[in-house]
Amino acid sequence: MIYILQKARPSEESDSMEESKADASELLPKENPGPLPLSVRRAKQLISLFTMVQNPNMTHLKLGEVVVLPPLWIRCDGSDPEHTYWLGAEPLKAGNKIVGINLYMVTCDGPTAYKTCFANLEELKMQHKIMHHSSVVTTKGFAQYELLRAAAIEDTIVEPESSIYVDITWNTVDKILETPPLISAATLNIALEPGDPRSPVYQLYRELQFLLALAEGLKTGVTKWPEPLEPESAVELVQEFVADLKKKLDGSWVSGNRNGMEKIRCDTEAVDSSIKSIFSERGDLDFAEQLWCKMKCVSSYQELIECFTLILESLEHGEIQPWIHHGSSSLLSKLIQQSYHGKMEAVSLTGITPIQMLLEIGLDKMKKDYVNFFIGQELATLTSLDYFISTSVDLQEQVHRVQKLHHMLEIMVSCTVLLQFKHESLFPWTQICIKYYRENPLDEKHVFQLPVSSALVKKFYQDSHPEVWKVDISSGHGPKEVKTTWQVSTNPPVEHMMSNNTGLLSDSTVNASIEEKTYFITVVKCSQVHFR
Repeated sequence: MIYILQKARPSEESDSMEESKADASELLPKENPGPLPLSVRRAKQLISLFTMVQNPNMTHLKLGEVVVLPPLWIRCDGSDPEHTYWLGAEPLKAGNKIVGINLYMVTCDGPTAYKTCFANLEELKMQHKIMHHSSVVTTKGFAQYELLRAAAIEDTIVEPESSIYVDITWNTVDKILETPPLISAATLNIALEPGDPRSPVYQLYRELQFLLALAEGLKTGVTKWPEPLEPESAVELVQEFVADLKKKLDGSWVSGNRNGMEKIRCDTEAVDSSIKSIFSERGDLDFAEQLWCKMKCVSSYQELIECFTLILESLEHGEIQPWIHHGSSSLLSKLIQQSYHGKMEAVSLTGITPIQMLLEIGLDKMKKDYVNFFIGQELATLTSLDYFISTSVDLQEQVHRVQKLHHMLEIMVSCTVLLQFKHESLFPWTQICIKYYRENPLDEKHVFQLPVSSALVKKFYQDSHPEVWKVDISSGHGPKEVKTTWQVSTNPPVEHMMSNNTGLLSDSTVNASIEEKTYFITVVKCSQVHFR
């Protein structure tokens, strides 16, 4: 736990009378201006008070027994010559006794595109040695690169709410902004939100969205039907489908008929060619799954009733004898099994029953699609996926787990198609995703951290500018260790700097024709005060 100190905002309630007289333009929602910092002078005073309170030698203050407080960080306005934006203080302990205070100062300048403003590493090391009276220092580097932009090519996945970064750390830095060596430790940070139309699995995403709409309709009683996109209605597609089955049953079905079962209009027919090799149409779709492919374009409740009425009448009269996968627990599958014996229970296609019937066959089909991908690519076993395809939970929870499967699919497809990683990397990453989603709810904004060899991603960053690059210069050991950090970043390192320097940011925007990145320069210095 830490304390963060910042200036309180004026109460808006005191202005209620003035607001009642305001015109319409003043009543529009106001943008949150962000946290308010204190002046550097005031922040230093408060840090001094904090240090005094934590000093067990200040007996004349009569504070009683000193209680170790959490670290204190104070937002500053950067008004001093060094442009200080944070001041911090952290008690140093030896057992339960306070023996000193670590004091921190965070300064920031920029943005600038001029590397002449950057520090010299040898000078930074010398300044650290002088400040802390140390003869030996160690250095550690960190760099963050954006891979999504570096890897993006036309017609591939570039999702607006997604990001793929690689964080790289290494020991012994030789110069400022050096490219990380191949022996560095690297971690891939992936946040992928499904739904980009350019994604190779976008058609499957649309199918999932319809499944979610059915689940919501089952829960609330109000179903949001999709707009008709196919030239033929769902009723027409089901009529043709049933007609083909009848022809096959009476022997008049001809292989090659454009509407035959071998030409199933399925969700994956629009899949991008780059992904067909790893996410291809299954060849074992049973009757219920094929029916889902026809009915997923249903655009009204009435159309849904007509489709199922046609199917149930054909089953009842023995006009079709479709096959289904073993183990299916949907109501339609049960009715099909009963039809084999010439007797079907009566089903009233009213209320939520037809919606539930369609949801069940859609769930069955999509579960098999995801399992087919993960097992087919040898990324998971059926046992490890059992949680996601279990039917022992209610339909709403089953849909929720299928959403998790889709999110994992999007991540693996991106790593395969966009970043071109191989099985040796994809397999352990899949296990990380599976473990996370077995223990946590769906979070499409979650950043998955996946270990990766820096050699595998070097081609994406070796000629790129880092988003963040920093060096830590350290001396001392254990509680006596002190550190100086020098960092450049493309984004403001502190949010209150953004709010207080909007003019600086806009005036310093680099022309789009200039390829040089602009950087904010941040320095974090640490000093120790020891209580005697």
